[in-house]
Amino acid sequence: MADLDALGDFNNVDPKQFAQLVKGASDAQLAELMAGPQRKAILDTIFSRFPELFRADRAGATNAIIHWTITGAPDGGAETYELVIADGTCVLSPSPDQEPKLAITVGPVDFLKVVSGAGNPMMMFMTGKLKAKGDLGLAANIANLFDIPKA
Repeated sequence: MADLDALGDFNNVDPKQFAQLVKGASDAQLAELMAGPQRKAILDTIFSRFPELFRADRAGATNAIIHWTITGAPDGGAETYELVIADGTCVLSPSPDQEPKLAITVGPVDFLKVVSGAGNPMMMFMTGKLKAKGDLGLAANIANLFDIPKA
């Protein structure tokens, strides 16, 4: 975890470097990181990058509101982020108040694995680690809509 702690400001870590750090960390290290004071900054940074990783060329006519709920906050709660995909763009909504076409709920460690390419979201879904409600076809295709860095 020393490498993860040394990062300090996650805004300065590129997605590929972050993917390598996640892949090299144990589940216990990732859990400790996401239970700490950097959790919100890490999540905010990851979600702020979704629009730039969006692959409009693969989206076609996809129009969807996707809610990501990351459980396991230190206070026992969760954070919810809203991505709006419409007209070939992806925008991070300032607040998750629209009705989602797809709602994904996942724990913090598995979330980091999904967004870093270190985990298999389909396997997580099948084992109950990742829950998807709504348009399951969209859920199955979501990885194709974003240029997920691979470690």
